[in-house]
Amino acid sequence: MTSVPPDETPETALVGRALPGASPFAGDDGSADEQLAALLTGHDDGSVSLAAVVDRLAQVRVLVPVLAELDVADEGEHGHVIDKEASAGVVALQSPDGRRALPVFTSVASMAAWRADARPVPADATRAALSAVSEDWALLVIDPGGPVSVLVPRPAVWAIAQGKPWRPAVVDGTVDPEIADAVREAVSGLPSVARVRAETGRTAEVAVVLGIDSGLTRTELTGVLATVNAALAASSVISERVDSLELRVGRAD
Repeated sequence: MTSVPPDETPETALVGRALPGASPFAGDDGSADEQLAALLTGHDDGSVSLAAVVDRLAQVRVLVPVLAELDVADEGEHGHVIDKEASAGVVALQSPDGRRALPVFTSVASMAAWRADARPVPADATRAALSAVSEDWALLVIDPGGPVSVLVPRPAVWAIAQGKPWRPAVVDGTVDPEIADAVREAVSGLPSVARVRAETGRTAEVAVVLGIDSGLTRTELTGVLATVNAALAASSVISERVDSLELRVGRAD
């Protein structure tokens, strides 16, 4: 993680030196954007897509927490493991799969519900996403202390950081055709792979379903799967748009 140069405060370091002395958020009362709050509530009850939440998030101010008094690692009352960069007070939460997520809050109240000792630093969501990317933190988590907490996947974080619209890899339970084509292009023709298709994952966002030639030894199968993984990782479409992949292996016949 980056450290704070001697002439910088934690606030300016956190958002990539984005907050000048005359902050554009000087008149901010710390309340949540009403439209984003409504979308989060709708997402919680299943009536609003994550894409709609991300689209609005990219347009609003968020609050990023600075914690001055925290050991290198701690666990919040809501069960999130917290990592801290000691000199800057920058914190990251550990997601269920072990990746780090930058917490962002919609309001002062939602941050206080998470940790009363956190100091809110206002930033537009683009700056917050850039901060996460610069720290090599893959995710954002909105309001980890509630009332509605949402994990923003890596491709969406990248899109927000670049000021681009996010195109989910899976929509309404169907893998986007561009992703399905990229999977086929990456894997078709590899040795011992007779069939390949992409579908919605069970434990990951997208599943790559393989039909593998029979008769392979365990060592040979391991080699085939390593080749498949390398081919998928080399695809720019997959790396930019898919948050996580799982492989499902079946027989070719």
